[in-house]
Amino acid sequence: MQRTRMNKLAERLRLYARWWVARGWNSPRAWWAIAIGVAGLALLLALFRQPLAERFWPESRIQQLLDEGHHALREGRLSAADGSGARERFEAAAALDPDRRDVRDALVATGHAALARARRQLAAGEAEVAREALALARELQMPRTDIDGIAMQLQAGGRGRGGFLQLLQRADQAQAQGNLDDGPDSALPLYQQVLALQPDQMRALEGRDAALSELLATATDDAARGRLQQAAQYLRRVEHYDAGHSELPAARSALNAALEQRRQRAERDLAQGRLDKAAEGFGQLLAVDEDPAARQGLQRVGQAQAREAGRLAGDFHFDAAERALVRARALAPESPEVTAAGLALQRARAAARAMDPALSPAAREHRVKALLARMAAAEARGQWLLPPGASAYDHFKAAQALAPDDARIRQAGARLLPAARGCLDENLRGNRLQAARACLDAWQALAAGDDGLPAARRRLAQRWLAVGSERLGAGDVGFAARALEQARELDPATPELPAFAERVGSVER
Repeated sequence: MQRTRMNKLAERLRLYARWWVARGWNSPRAWWAIAIGVAGLALLLALFRQPLAERFWPESRIQQLLDEGHHALREGRLSAADGSGARERFEAAAALDPDRRDVRDALVATGHAALARARRQLAAGEAEVAREALALARELQMPRTDIDGIAMQLQAGGRGRGGFLQLLQRADQAQAQGNLDDGPDSALPLYQQVLALQPDQMRALEGRDAALSELLATATDDAARGRLQQAAQYLRRVEHYDAGHSELPAARSALNAALEQRRQRAERDLAQGRLDKAAEGFGQLLAVDEDPAARQGLQRVGQAQAREAGRLAGDFHFDAAERALVRARALAPESPEVTAAGLALQRARAAARAMDPALSPAAREHRVKALLARMAAAEARGQWLLPPGASAYDHFKAAQALAPDDARIRQAGARLLPAARGCLDENLRGNRLQAARACLDAWQALAAGDDGLPAARRRLAQRWLAVGSERLGAGDVGFAARALEQARELDPATPELPAFAERVGSVER
């Protein structure tokens, strides 16, 4: 059915085309029909010209709106109820294309103009006009700090010209008295109130700049005198008021140099065994800012305190050992050295309890022989320090507590020390680094002041770094990080340490 209708329509069109070719050019009725159609089309285009232009050529309409908005902005017509204001023109353009940058920039410019008008009218005492301009700035989502500064003045009743000058006078007076930033009535907050009203007020800008220069001079002096936390606080206060102050970079450089000097001094204190001073130095660095290197420095101080606690426990100085252990736990609570020091203190106290004055000479002799035999057996098993209570060192200390002047005890100690050294060398040759560390710890426990200990610690640290470098090249970052930690614990002054730390850090990043 439908196909039949289409065929009939096509046939009629063909007939009309033939008629037009044959006679249409000479038919007045045909020309009248064409004239009426053209006139109707022209009328439709005239009536719907604007909607059609906006639909098919929106760019031209947007540009027209932008031009009208900029013209209104130049004339100071920021907003108008009839839609002719800058804000309304720009918002109409944004409705057509919200992603155009120039449209967004135009709205921001309108907001800044509203803020400037609010400041001018407030300074002139026109509080109501200032409120209207501030409301427009708030609707256009201007910075909160600018809006709040003007709103605070409006809530205070809107200062006139006399109040504005009074603010300046109060600020100048506070600065002359040295009251720069100690509360709302000091110089810098007062200058900020003035600049919130008139950002280009030269007298306020110069006064604020001079006050900030005084703060920076104080910060630089504090940094030179080692008052690092106070210097950092002054710098933060200056940055709050003017992060672009011309003298700020120099003051910041002075503080950074002082921080680096303090870090180096703390490292020297740690290397030379001045643990309390080292802890104080790293603590000062952390008080300024969260510094991973300083945090790690405190960790190493805690580990050194733990080793000191173990040495004191071995000499039966239990009170001093307990104090050192408390300090170590405060700085490095999860360190293996702290755990080992706690065990060493327990062993030493157990050995001290074995010194029973009620023992007969025969019983004492029997116990000394048994302890020396157990020591020899533990030595043969390579159990120098572990397990706690059953190691060669534990048996040696227990026997020494019973008979400190016995020649056999001295011979056992003399035999144990070279054995610990030999154990270290043997395990280093086999790259058994954990076992080598146990031997080194036994050596230190037997002779804490031995001149060969620093070199031995350096050798083991370098071996950790060598093996760690090899494993890092194979992609084992976890082992490399552990090797770095072990080397730092053994000898933080190892020459190869910084380069390896940089390699590990670059891979982890």
